[in-house]
Parts: sequence; structure tokens; C-alpha cells
Amino acid sequence: MSCSKPKVLVIVANLGTPDEPTVTAVRRFLAQFLSDQRVIEIPKLLWKIILYGFVLPFRPQHVTKAYAQIWSEDSPMRQILKQQVQQIAFQLKSKNAEFDLHIVPAMTYGNPGIDQVLEQAQQIHYDHVILLPLFPQFSATSTAPLYDALAKWTLQQRNLPGLSIIRDYYQHPLFIQALVNSVKEYQLVHGQAEKLLMSFHGIPQPYADKGDPYADRCHITAQKVATALQLKEDQWAISFQSRFGKQEWVKPYTDQILKDWAEQGVRSVQIMSPAFSADCLETLEELAIQNSALFLNAGGQSYAYIPALNNRDDHIQLLAKLVQSQLDALKITLANEA
Repeated sequence: MSCSKPKVLVIVANLGTPDEPTVTAVRRFLAQFLSDQRVIEIPKLLWKIILYGFVLPFRPQHVTKAYAQIWSEDSPMRQILKQQVQQIAFQLKSKNAEFDLHIVPAMTYGNPGIDQVLEQAQQIHYDHVILLPLFPQFSATSTAPLYDALAKWTLQQRNLPGLSIIRDYYQHPLFIQALVNSVKEYQLVHGQAEKLLMSFHGIPQPYADKGDPYADRCHITAQKVATALQLKEDQWAISFQSRFGKQEWVKPYTDQILKDWAEQGVRSVQIMSPAFSADCLETLEELAIQNSALFLNAGGQSYAYIPALNNRDDHIQLLAKLVQSQLDALKITLANEA
């Protein structure tokens, strides 16, 4: 280490979003996202024919309409990510004066892209890089592509920095408490519904069968939240949303549960998604709009979406704590080297 303060880069990364709600931008985003074999495990040549021959010519039009319903000055996910980074930096910088600390946003797909962020890091020669994927439950379909990007970058480096990756935090006490707080605060204003549905982004069932731990982690998160809320078994359920293609995905499916509940006479539902650290298309459009219409059209009377943790203070404290633990370990290493 040099005599100057060690340079530490903290990358706070989410999945990604198009640059704007246009067909061209959405097609460009989907092409990048759906070309990742971590996401789609169909043989590459076959999938390329399907993707460019059948998916990208048609799906962007539908997805663009969905994005248009939730877009403001920018994509909600990107806006929230930038806010999260600012607040994490505020929490950390005063406590870590011994580091030249840089905290930046990144996305696996779209902008600001993880590849570009790492390329810029190469010019600054950081002593240590900490990667915080904003996926509470690890999956090879979401978290692993960030590992891949970092691994690809290290192959190009001669003077490698120290590296730390925060794998996930699906049962961290501060994470569970933040989710519980979000439900309690929402219900304090709006009352409690008959059912609370915890809907997680789905993955194909074959991925889970091959060892992806995501679904198991989702069940643990949901059970801990339900226990902390003191919910009875008939007051809540877990489900999985956002299916794509015709293969079987992990069950139960969110839309099917909502339809079944409505047909069984359940009148009111509140839904949340502990898989998302920021509101995005899958929460603001799919959960809050699409699934609301599905439940109400099937006979339900009241449906409400409880927002993601976003930049809530308790969520920011969790994220800052995750990074701080890595910085504390680095301080011990530096002290031992002194």
C-alpha cells in the first residue's frame, strides 16, 4: 500500500433498465439481457434464432407500453439506485476517513453498465473493490452475472485490487426488520387485508433443480417476515411472478394464487415483493397494475401493493451495514500490515 489513503471503490449494482421508454431502447436492453446465458440456458445458437427471429421483433412493443406507464423523468429503478448510492455514501464516508472512498451505481444490463464502471476503475487503480448486488436472495440468474462481469474484468488486470463480494442478505435481521416495518407502516395507514402475499421474481424450475438456491432463500425470507408479523398460516402466502416462455417455473404462481383467492371469496389482498430492492417494471406495472386487475376482475374487492424498500432509512442502514462490515475487515487487514 502507498502512504496515501487506500482507494476503495464500492459498486452498488441492480439488474438494469432501458435508457428510455421507446421501442428502440427497450429492444436494445432486452437484446443484452436475454442474450446472457445465465438468464436463458437454451443452447446459444438455438436461442439466438429464437431471440432475433421471434422475441425481439415483437416483445419490445408490449414491454415499451408497460414501461411508459411507470416512467417519470427516468426509469424508477435507476432513479432509486442513484438515491440509494447517495444515502449509502452519506452513511459511510464520515465513518471511514482512513479511506479514499468512492461509492457508485451500476447495472448488469443498460446504463450505468457494470462493464463501464469497472473500465473506469481501471484508470484510477483502486486498492480494493467491494461489490454489493442489490439482490437479497442469491440466484445464478441475477447475482451471478455480476460475478461474471467482475471475473472478466480481473482477467484484463495486471495489478489487481483486493476484491469483496456481498453475496446476499436474505435473512439478515436488518433486512427482515425493514420488510416488517414497511408492512406495519402501510397497514397503520390503510388497515390490514385478509391476505398478505409475498411475491418473488420467479426462475425456471429446471434452474432450481440444478442447484440454484434462490427459491429456498425466498421461502426463508417469507417465513421470517410472516413470523415477525405474527401472521397465522391462513393469513399469508408466498408466490413467484414474471414467468417468461412456456417451460415450468418455480411455483406457486402469483397470478394463479390471486385468481384462486378471488374465486374462493377472499375480498382483500395486500401484496409485496421482498425480492426487489427498488420498485421497477415488475412491481409497479406487473404487481401493482396487472395483478390488481386480475384479482378484481376475478371477484376480489380490494387490492393494494406495498412498495419495495427503495430508499427507506432502515433499508439504507442495512445496505450501509453490509458494506461497513467489509470496510471493517479491510481496516483490520491494514492494521496488521502496518
